[in-house]
Amino acid sequence: QVQLVESGGGLVQAGGNLRLSCAASGRTFGSYGMGWFRQAPGKEREFVAAIGWRSDFTMYADSVKGRFTISRDNAKNTVYLQMNSLKPEDTAVYYCAGDRQGSYSRREVEYDYWGQGTQVTVSS
Repeated sequence: QVQLVESGGGLVQAGGNLRLSCAASGRTFGSYGMGWFRQAPGKEREFVAAIGWRSDFTMYADSVKGRFTISRDNAKNTVYLQMNSLKPEDTAVYYCAGDRQGSYSRREVEYDYWGQGTQVTVSS
């Protein structure tokens, strides 16, 4: 069983930056595809970014492309989401997710493991 724990959320002004981290337990993290999703109040959870197990493939939602960067450090069992130029509409609970198949996907159903989420609030 893999456990994912997010950190790094908080309150930031519009235009500011935050870096989220997701620490994974388990020795097989390096073979997992990882993704970030978010859920704003009253909205469904949506895809944000994903990265393949070798970091050679990444994808982003159009709404964050050019502002957010996903990366991973397999030696530290950690995946990151660097969020720059934050906007109020980025306010949400952010979740990391792991895919045992090592793929990267926009679809929630592809992911086997989920963290508990971390709150990001962007003030205008």
